Amino acid sequence: MSDLAVNNYEIINEFLTLKWTNGDESYIPLKKLRENCPCAMCSGETDALGNLHKGLQPALNPASYQLLNLRPVGYYALQPFWGDGHNTGIYRFELLRKLEDSDSEDQ
Repeated sequence: MSDLAVNNYEIINEFLTLKWTNGDESYIPLKKLRENCPCAMCSGETDALGNLHKGLQPALNPASYQLLNLRPVGYYALQPFWGDGHNTGIYRFELLRKLEDSDSEDQ
């Protein structure tokens, strides 16, 4: 089990800001968060033979990047509720940290 945990979170402009229990802060662009949705529809799921299957990819629009709400999932993840109604992605803290860490590499 990981000691990684979020102490507080807030939506500020076009960023999700996270305060980690170790005192670190992360800033993840909402566009990047949405484009890395881990749900089966967006990311796909693997069958018993290892084949990746994805659903029809929704057409993203400006509402797709509006984060309306976040809900904690246990002590390990956050579930976002997007302006276009999408809400099936559960972002484990490890994924959120990875998205924040990779942000500097993208620039």
